[in-house]
Amino acid sequence: MTQNMSFLRNCFLYKCLFALTFWNHISLSMEEELFTSASNNFPEDGSNQKIKSLPLLDTNSHQSKDWVVIQNTTESLSLSEIENGHVKKLVTLLSNFRQGSSLQNLTLTNMSVNWNYLMEIFQTVWHSSVEYFNINRVTQLSDIKSYAFDYSGTSMRALTVNKIVITDLYFIQDDLYKIFADMNITDMTITDSEMIHMLCPSSKSAFRYLNFLKNDLTDFLFQKCDNLLQLETLILQKNKFESLPKVSFMTSRMKSLKYLDMSNNLLRHDGADVQCQWAESLTELDLSSNQLADAVFECLPVNVKKLGLQNNQISNVPRGVAELRSLEELNLALNRLADLPGCSGFPSLQFLNIEMNLILIPSADFFQSCPRVRELQAGHNPFKCSCELQAFIRLERQSGGKLFGWPAAYVCEYPEGLRGTELKDFHLSQLACNTTLLLVTALVLTLVLVAAVAFLCIYLDVPWYVRMTWQWTQTKRRAWHNPPGEPGTVLQFHAFISYSERDSLWVKNELIPNLEKGEGCVQLCQHERDFIPGKSIVENIINCIEKSYKSIFVLSPNFVQSEWCHYELYFAHHKLFSENSNSLILVLLEPIPPYLIPARYHKLKALMAKRTYLEWPKERSKHALFWANLRAAISINLPTAGENQCGETD
Repeated sequence: MTQNMSFLRNCFLYKCLFALTFWNHISLSMEEELFTSASNNFPEDGSNQKIKSLPLLDTNSHQSKDWVVIQNTTESLSLSEIENGHVKKLVTLLSNFRQGSSLQNLTLTNMSVNWNYLMEIFQTVWHSSVEYFNINRVTQLSDIKSYAFDYSGTSMRALTVNKIVITDLYFIQDDLYKIFADMNITDMTITDSEMIHMLCPSSKSAFRYLNFLKNDLTDFLFQKCDNLLQLETLILQKNKFESLPKVSFMTSRMKSLKYLDMSNNLLRHDGADVQCQWAESLTELDLSSNQLADAVFECLPVNVKKLGLQNNQISNVPRGVAELRSLEELNLALNRLADLPGCSGFPSLQFLNIEMNLILIPSADFFQSCPRVRELQAGHNPFKCSCELQAFIRLERQSGGKLFGWPAAYVCEYPEGLRGTELKDFHLSQLACNTTLLLVTALVLTLVLVAAVAFLCIYLDVPWYVRMTWQWTQTKRRAWHNPPGEPGTVLQFHAFISYSERDSLWVKNELIPNLEKGEGCVQLCQHERDFIPGKSIVENIINCIEKSYKSIFVLSPNFVQSEWCHYELYFAHHKLFSENSNSLILVLLEPIPPYLIPARYHKLKALMAKRTYLEWPKERSKHALFWANLRAAISINLPTAGENQCGETD
């Protein structure tokens, strides 16, 4: 054997042709990779160095006597690009690694074989020295049928299968799942394979670890299964489970289960009268990224120590519902909680994560109700920086560094003026946060102000100035009420039109053409045409109202919902409604239910109740009478300065 080892070592040192023949059907890239790996890892000093990968060889070669040396110094072997035509030679190769040889890790990648060939490979590996068998990407798996698998005498401890693509449309599901369910190994992983079910082992199973990540498993998995008594870890992340009670029933017969990962499923629990039954041994449960609400606390394992509920729809932790006396770590991040939960049901709680919820002002008595908590993660919440938050900030100073992420993760969100301010930099005076002191101060200031105003009124004879101001206001009001033609009144338009933009088609297509182009030319003031550029909208509204003899309001449900109509009524309120109601013409384009009129339109409500308004008729035969009545309502002669506008409007 020593001579054989020396022979191989010398071949590599002098870059001679490797004396063993490569597998004929392996791709060129694989030959280069394996040859290079073998030449780099082979021991040059004849010691028992571990070889990580090997070239495939023809075991019928006359140099097969050297195989004993190679297999006894090999721990890991990786092969790829395996097709149906390669299986027989692969099986022949793997048959050399009998139990007791050094090969412990085998990885097969990119396999395109049928079911029978896959089982033949499995069976060969099963009776070899391989302890850890990894299969990555099996495509075009077909012809699935019953196979008499021999589970006896294996060295295998763990099987990992990733991404199996089955091309058969119709086959007996049990023929597939039974092979894996009855394997007498401790660890099994089947991921990303669109697996919809897995059978309960037919006898007491040796499984301690099962990982079915990213499949299509549902609530029917392992129901009433009594043969997983040694299972300790079960990972069912990214599947299609929906019922939390059914998950609990699944675990109730797993007497050794300690860790369960049910994250990224579709789990719900509506809090019905269904009683959950969890494995008493379960101490770590991950239910993150599901659709669980507050009722989840009615369906939790009583002995759980570590619980993950982040990224769900929990808005409140009910008091008195769940009593988890062993719970030490609770993750409630990314939910809808508005405050920190108390610890009445979690007396042993030590770590709490409540980041990224909807907490504005956290309770300041949290550490009093949770004396055993060593770390609180409450950052990245929309904190409202106010007087109430001051108590929580003081709590941080007293906690001795128990707030994880302080101060960077604790930032004001409200009010807007303080957004981005770290809580450690937020301060309010005692006066601002003490209501009693603030009221007393305000009362004293009010009394001082009243006394000062009274003194000034007497000292400066303010009543006289008030009386003179009132007389000036009355004179100005009378000037505004001067009839047209008297000094101080400048009229350029017959009427100003106020309407909602949603009613503009009727105004432009019906009202303006019929008044300006019809008999008795009427000059109308329209905001789109007659507002002066450069002036504010408010100034233009006031100017147009003052320069118009009448104001036409086109009333409709759209009118009372228009913000700009609100502005026009607001700034023209005194002139149109209080000072000269005769200048107002109401045109009811569409009926307005009273409940649609806002409270600010109380004058409009009163006018519509007391005054006659023109209602737009739906019958075309009545349109002529409508236009005649409207012209009569706005009939007035304007100064010649504005007459040249009639007839020029397009």
